[in-house]
Amino acid sequence: MIQRCEVLVIGGGQAGLATAFYLLRAGVSTIVVDNQEAPGGAWRHAWPSLTLFSPANASNLPGMMMPSYPGFPPAEHVVNYFSRYEQRYDIPVQRPVEIVTVTKLNDGFVAEDSEGKQWQSRSVVAATGTWSAPFVPYYPGEFSGQQWHSAHYPGPEPFVGDRIAVVGGANSGAQIAAELTKVGDVTWYTQGEPRFMPDDVDGRVLFRRNRERLRAMQSGEEDPGPESALGDIVVVDSVKEARDSGELQSHPMFSSLDEVDADHLIWCTGFRPAVGPFRSLMHGLTPEVDGLFPVGYGEALGPGSATITGVAPFAKEAARKAAERVGKTIR
Repeated sequence: MIQRCEVLVIGGGQAGLATAFYLLRAGVSTIVVDNQEAPGGAWRHAWPSLTLFSPANASNLPGMMMPSYPGFPPAEHVVNYFSRYEQRYDIPVQRPVEIVTVTKLNDGFVAEDSEGKQWQSRSVVAATGTWSAPFVPYYPGEFSGQQWHSAHYPGPEPFVGDRIAVVGGANSGAQIAAELTKVGDVTWYTQGEPRFMPDDVDGRVLFRRNRERLRAMQSGEEDPGPESALGDIVVVDSVKEARDSGELQSHPMFSSLDEVDADHLIWCTGFRPAVGPFRSLMHGLTPEVDGLFPVGYGEALGPGSATITGVAPFAKEAARKAAERVGKTIR
């Protein structure tokens, strides 16, 4: 069976939902396919203590406020919000669907999933994110303990009383290392000294900075600089407590796995864009064919484009271009 629509959105996380919102509002025939079992995108797989950096009223997809929450919302709150968002706007999400290939077909595309089902569309929105493509750098040597990646970090329970090596000097590395100092012996490896942002900086500050950057870029003004100019680590309460108590101390990066004396090694080394189905149609994140629109993969696509609130202008622009291909308008 072949399903047909004007725009196929691949990915049902924040980027896919935001883009579908604009498309559907303009009357564009849209199908969203998602490889998860239920709503929530990558937030379904967050470790138990992970929270947003911003309060709920500053963490919104277009059209619908996130329900209130005291403090910074946890992943479960985000997942519930995404589910309600799908319901409110009647977003036609089909799941679980694992798209394996996307091919150019005349003036449109055909996408095929792992079971051989196909979708044909005039345009495709690539919104597959990064969570399914965790990155682990190569180091020589051997490590005899258990290795993890932050994508699959389950919380502190499996590490009680153990020696844990945590690699990575950004948010996930600092948060996971800080949490584990409460249950085990942690060695936190970073490239250089950790760069903590000022203690009063949270997601609201970063959002305003990203909007200022976007406005400057659109008007041809000088780029005021990325949020990394402020540092690499948002000082959430758990990180502040561990840092100020002296429990969170960084160590120079090892040069070989043979140097790591621990029971566990946790790589907090980020992700790469999960663009496997589109790889033949893109150079990096730049499409090489008309009608393919990547949304939400991070700084390479624009400031704040991989955040819940920040993705909206990029989703709207992709939706606008896709709608134009079928003679419809998004303002």
